[in-house]
Amino acid sequence: MSDALDLEYQVASGLPSLEEAVAYFNSVGKPLAVEVLRSAVRRERPAIQPRCGVGAHDRMKSLLLELESRAAPDLLTVTIDSHTRLKHFATAEATLARNPGHLNGYPLVAHGWGRGRELNESVKVPLEVRHGSPDARELLAVSLASGIASFEGGGISYNLPYAKDVPLQESLEAWRQVDSLCGVFAEHGVIVDREMFGTLTAVLVPPSISLAISVLEAVLAAREGVRCVSIAYPQGGEALQDIAALHSIPLLAERYLPESVETFSVLHQYMGVFPKGRSVADALILYGGLVGRIGGAAKIITKTNHEAYGIPDTRANVEGMRVTEAACSSFLDFVQVDQERVALERDWILCEVAELVEPLLACDDLVAAICRAFANGSLDVPFSASRHARSAVIPARDTRGAIRYRDCGSLPFSEATRKRQAQSLSGTNSDPDGLKVIESITADINYFAAHDVSKGEPLPQLLQEAS
Repeated sequence: MSDALDLEYQVASGLPSLEEAVAYFNSVGKPLAVEVLRSAVRRERPAIQPRCGVGAHDRMKSLLLELESRAAPDLLTVTIDSHTRLKHFATAEATLARNPGHLNGYPLVAHGWGRGRELNESVKVPLEVRHGSPDARELLAVSLASGIASFEGGGISYNLPYAKDVPLQESLEAWRQVDSLCGVFAEHGVIVDREMFGTLTAVLVPPSISLAISVLEAVLAAREGVRCVSIAYPQGGEALQDIAALHSIPLLAERYLPESVETFSVLHQYMGVFPKGRSVADALILYGGLVGRIGGAAKIITKTNHEAYGIPDTRANVEGMRVTEAACSSFLDFVQVDQERVALERDWILCEVAELVEPLLACDDLVAAICRAFANGSLDVPFSASRHARSAVIPARDTRGAIRYRDCGSLPFSEATRKRQAQSLSGTNSDPDGLKVIESITADINYFAAHDVSKGEPLPQLLQEAS
């Protein structure tokens, strides 16, 4: 794009210049993602965004158009295929030529920035690229050339949950260059929304781990000139805890990020095992919408009632957005929660995050400190796919369904924090033996899948209270 950018990395040949790319953003006639998020905060109603991604260009374009025309989302997604995520660009291109249906997402690098602009211009709302790549430098360059200024991921969150043996030093350096390029565009007036993937493995992730890793990635991004950060939090399943986590995000931003960085909170609707029954699946989606609205999320990433069966079709995506929109409407403003209990939970979360991140932020070399922390277990991700995380932390649900720490592993928690965790699990089988540990964890993972309202099983706590 320019000699200045080549100092960060070699951009793939054939991309437009920095000046041309910036001019395209200014001429395309649609808002940036950051502007949509600002509007959502002003109106106190979350923006709605579905997930979607298919291999063939024409089909991807049709999918975006149909989702926009039928559900009017505030943002749309281009989900990237797994070959592109791993930089297997030639494989993605060959598969695209042979059978696009064999791709599990849109191979943007193979299609190229010209087709990326076609997607961008086909819809009125901004697009976001979601992927899962430990090294997204080429993908970002093509995304920006396509006029897409919302990009998910980070050197921790798009490595440890996805890759088996990518050293953290490598992924953090690659994402430093990603963030540096976003910083260059910010200097030219194009603010890229950098969304941190706090969902991680999406399996019983305690809020403080999710938020601590997002804070560290956000701090690194801000140091490279990123001006907009979205901190995404995965719905865990207990309303007060989830609302408290969302309420924590602006406080964490105020504590750890410079004033020049705009920060937005994002809720991923429940990413775990979904119930098969359509009615209870829709209830879970409604539940997520309520939690996002009450928690003050600027954006909600929606799920569908097809999640238990595979990739959702367009109809299911539209229905998921409509249910979420209903949950965020003024019609349900009467739904309230116990704010004192939310505040208590929030204070717990803020304390735990501080104990995880502040020793690292005090180090001269934050990247090296992060790598050491994962090596010695003072940072950890439960059920990680990577050999570069210990996965020694064992989470568990308490009697209300909130995610706690059954075993804190080597996390640097104070004695008071460890005592609180133990107390929160009193009344549960928090210390089972042998196979019962696996049975207990499995039951916690299947927390919502085990619900079936047609059989008289209880609804989530917030819906009980609202009833």
